[in-house]
Amino acid sequence: MTLSLKIEDNAPDPDDPDYVPPANFSKGRRASVSAEPLSMEDDITNDRVIHPKTDEQRKRLQVAVKEILIFKSLDQEQREYVLDAMFEKAVPAGEKVIELGDNGDFFYVVDSGKLDCYIKINGEEKKVLTYDNTGAFGELALMYNTPRAATIIATEECVLWALDRTTFRQLVLLTTMKKRELYEEFLNAIPLLQELESYERMNLADALVTTQYKAGETIIKQGDEADSFFIIEKGTCEVKIKDTFSSQHTNEEVKLTELERGQYFGELALIYKKPRAASVIASTDVSCAVLDIGAFERLLGPCVEIMQRNVSNYESKLTELFGEQLSIDDLRR
Repeated sequence: MTLSLKIEDNAPDPDDPDYVPPANFSKGRRASVSAEPLSMEDDITNDRVIHPKTDEQRKRLQVAVKEILIFKSLDQEQREYVLDAMFEKAVPAGEKVIELGDNGDFFYVVDSGKLDCYIKINGEEKKVLTYDNTGAFGELALMYNTPRAATIIATEECVLWALDRTTFRQLVLLTTMKKRELYEEFLNAIPLLQELESYERMNLADALVTTQYKAGETIIKQGDEADSFFIIEKGTCEVKIKDTFSSQHTNEEVKLTELERGQYFGELALIYKKPRAASVIASTDVSCAVLDIGAFERLLGPCVEIMQRNVSNYESKLTELFGEQLSIDDLRR
């Protein structure tokens, strides 16, 4: 990735007659929208624009983007590039930030204030959503090269963070595409996922979030409610259960098995909608691809039958360990 730096002393105002928009940016209203296809051969070669920020601004921006989905696929370095390129924009009450049918020019993250979202229903614009000191909007027109699908109006004074079209497409969209490429080989090598079509694996790659764990850290804990599924990208983990079955009944954790790269865990609690049956602890520094419960149910339906077969494998290990026939449900009592 080749980047040169261009420092902007002041955040740009798109309505300023002296404002010079970034490359490939059109400020015109209701103009035709031409496609800007991106491919894996493209790279980020444009000048990297940096809008200086105070420490206080940087902290506010980091809080504002923390739960925005499209930022979660970025690694730390990429996220810093995006944060550098965003600038603060004050919006007075009553101002239209974006208007239905206009070209997409900026992506916005709400720092503070309230804004109403209107879409056209049966020929009339109707309010469908209110942004209340949080949220983001404007990405669809940038992602799909289509006119704005809604009108957003500030109902009180607001502070927004704006990201220009070119930076959004290059850093966010290309990152998503490169993430798919990085995951492709990894996901293709996991036997469980052979049940998925290639496009389903691609959707899975988009939904996965890489999470790091230190050696000795508990990733999931026996008895906890289930909210995620894990695939090990790097490192090894130990699966442990509490000893409530041996004659000693020590209630101490006993090692059941060890997992390594390409193996997965956390699926049974999601399939059966029951608490975790075991704990998983990182035995080395571990990198996991994590899928939340909603994405798990949506994307891994074809694999559930295979995952269910693992129940017999787990239960045979329990029998070896404690010398009596035990079920997974016994661990949840």
